[in-house]
Amino acid sequence: VQLQASGGGLVQAGGSLRLSCAHSLRTLGTNAMGWFRQAPGKEREFVATISWSGSITRYADSVKGRFTISRVNAENTLYLQMNSLGPEDTAVYYCAARIDNMVSVRPSDYTYWGQGTLVTVSS
Repeated sequence: VQLQASGGGLVQAGGSLRLSCAHSLRTLGTNAMGWFRQAPGKEREFVATISWSGSITRYADSVKGRFTISRVNAENTLYLQMNSLGPEDTAVYYCAARIDNMVSVRPSDYTYWGQGTLVTVSS
């Protein structure tokens, strides 16, 4: 199983970015997926998660109302739309997948990980 995150870059505060994660999960059945991020010197933290159908989503309080997670299973792609970005959102963003369809906020519950894409927000 491969996950490839993309879409990161440099953006000014208040701007937007959309991250994508191309994956090869279809052969495994139904899988919950998530986005996590890791800022320099900090632990990896939960950002958002989504069930296979997209009917269940969860967000970290710090991004609620600004970020939207979505997926298009027919295209094997997970997305994270990020709006109203601030310097505190600067981090490497990782997409991840579980082996089942249970949404979770814990990184340890995810089996497959992408390589990460860097998001830098300037003030």
